[in-house]
Amino acid sequence: MKHSEKRYYLYLHLLMLLMSFSGVVSKTAAAESFLSLRWILLYGLLLLILAVYAVFWQQLLRHIMLSRAYACKSVNVVWGMLWGVLFFHERLTVKQLLAGVLVIAGVVLVASGKEQHDNTD
Repeated sequence: MKHSEKRYYLYLHLLMLLMSFSGVVSKTAAAESFLSLRWILLYGLLLLILAVYAVFWQQLLRHIMLSRAYACKSVNVVWGMLWGVLFFHERLTVKQLLAGVLVIAGVVLVASGKEQHDNTD
């Protein structure tokens, strides 16, 4: 993997980190009174996160194969587990931890694989 490619994967994972906060923001907003100022601000933040994600996702797809980028999106499951523990005091089971390890292993496996191109023109 080239240095410039690694840079785009770093950007992709930073983007996934940002996207994972949308779950935290939406769950926090759901606990607020409908149309209260705090609810409106949280949902505004949620829309901002989603808009930033959409723009940068499209830009990253110019540099990363779609199949690899989609595989990397699954890391949001791991971020979601972490945010659940940190922000909402949820408990993780052994099965959930093992699933998180499998997700990370799958992302590493897909991202580190060789590219194959269809040369049937």
